Amino acid sequence: MTPSESLTVTERAAVENVIDLAALPRDFAWGTATSAYQIEGAVTEDGRGPSIWDTFSHTAGAIDGGHNGDTACDHYHRWREDIALMRRLGTNAYRLSVAWPRILPGGDGPANAKGLDFYDRLVDGLLAAGIAPSVTLYHWDLPQALQDRGGWPERSTAEHFATYAGLVAERLGDRVTQWATLNEPLCSAWIGHLEGTMAPGRSDLTAAVRASYHLLLGHGLATRAIRAAAPGAQIGIVNNLSTVEPATDSDADRAAARRMDGHVNRWWLDPVHGRGFPADMRGVYGVDLPERPGDLETIAAPHDWTGLNYYFPQVVTADPGGPAPYARMIERPGVPRTGMDWEVDADGLETLIMRLTEEYGARRIHITENGSSYPDTVAPDGSVHDPQRTAYLTAHLAACARAARRGAPLAGYYAWSLLDNFEWAYGYDKRFGLIHVDYATQRRTIKSSGHHYADVIAAHRAL
Repeated sequence: MTPSESLTVTERAAVENVIDLAALPRDFAWGTATSAYQIEGAVTEDGRGPSIWDTFSHTAGAIDGGHNGDTACDHYHRWREDIALMRRLGTNAYRLSVAWPRILPGGDGPANAKGLDFYDRLVDGLLAAGIAPSVTLYHWDLPQALQDRGGWPERSTAEHFATYAGLVAERLGDRVTQWATLNEPLCSAWIGHLEGTMAPGRSDLTAAVRASYHLLLGHGLATRAIRAAAPGAQIGIVNNLSTVEPATDSDADRAAARRMDGHVNRWWLDPVHGRGFPADMRGVYGVDLPERPGDLETIAAPHDWTGLNYYFPQVVTADPGGPAPYARMIERPGVPRTGMDWEVDADGLETLIMRLTEEYGARRIHITENGSSYPDTVAPDGSVHDPQRTAYLTAHLAACARAARRGAPLAGYYAWSLLDNFEWAYGYDKRFGLIHVDYATQRRTIKSSGHHYADVIAAHRAL
C-alpha cells in the first residue's frame, strides 16, 4: 500500500486546511526533479565523454569533501527502481536532464547511439508508469571538448547546443512533449564564470557576460531546432529567481537592490520576453555584448511555458568594493534558515509567480525546482524523519495555491529533489531529497517529507 492509499479523510482535510488545493487545476503536474550529473554516475560508460563538471569535481579543493559525481546515485543502472519510487510518491511528472556528453561526447560530430538509447529506455519506462517526462537539455554539463574550444563565452557553443537539441528532440520528440532548453543560466554564467565556484571555475567578468549572452542565444537557437524536429513540442526556459529587498531604506541600498534584481532576475527574463538586455545592467557590467543582427529576435523566440526555480529571498546592501553587481546579501537575525544557510520565505515564491504573471505575461508557469537541505538522521528502524523539510514543502505549496487563487497560470510543481544527490560544489553532505540515499549501499528510503508529498497529491486528486 502506498502512503497516498492509506490517507484518511481526516488527514486529507488537514492537508487541505493548510494548502488551498482546490485552487490548483485538475491537470496539475505533481512532479519531482533531478539532473543528470547529480544522479546518473556511470561517467565513463557506453561512450559518454567528460563534461566540465567531471573536470571541475576532480580539481583539488573545488568540491567539499573532495567528492565527485563519478557514481552519485547510480541512477544510470537503477533508473527502474527510481521510477518505482516515483510511483510510490504518486507523482505524474518527472523533470530530468539529458547529459550532453552522453549524446555528443566530443560536443559535436555523430551522435552516440548508446547515449540516446539510455534516454529512450528511461522515457519509455516513465510513460509506462504513467509519469510524464519533462526534459531539460542543459543542466550545466557542457562537454569538456567544447570548453577546450572556449566554452560558453564563444558563439560556436550556442550553435553546437542547437545541433545537440535538435538531435535529442528528433529522437524523443514523439513521446516527450515538455522541453526546457536551459536550467539556471545564471549559475552557468555568474557562478561558473564570475564567482568561479562552479564549473568551469573562472573569475572573469568579460567572460561571464559573454557566456550569459551566448547561453540565451543558445536558448533561442535550440528553441528553433526543437520545433523543427518535434513540431508539437512545448518549450520553456528555467530560471532561478529571487525576490530582492534593500537592507535599509538608504539610497545606496535601494540602488544596490535594483542592481541585484537586474543581475539575478531582469538580465535573464527581459531578453527572452523581447525587451532586450537591461540597459542599466549593461552599464553596471561595462562589457560590450557580442551582438549580431537578428540575435535579439532569436533570443526572444516565443516560448510556451516559464520555469521558475525558487529557494530563497535576497536582502542586500551596497558593496562598492565587491564584484559586479556591487551588492551583497546580508544575514537577517532571527530568520529561519535551511541547512544551506538560505533564508526561508515561502511568500517570496508567491511574489515571484505573480511577477511572472503580471509583469511578464507568462502563459503557463511550472515551479521546476523548489526544496530544502537539512541534515538527516536515519533512525534505528531505518526511517528518516525530516519535519523541517516537510514544513518547508508545505509552506511553499501553500504559496503556490495562493498564487493560483489570484489567477496565476500555474501548471505544475516539481519538488527538488527526488533523491539526495551530488550537490555540486557542496558534494554529498547537503541533502535535498524526498528520498534518502545511503551512498555506500545505494539504499533508497522515502523520508517523512516524501510521504507527506504523497499525501498532498492524494488529497488533491480526491477533490
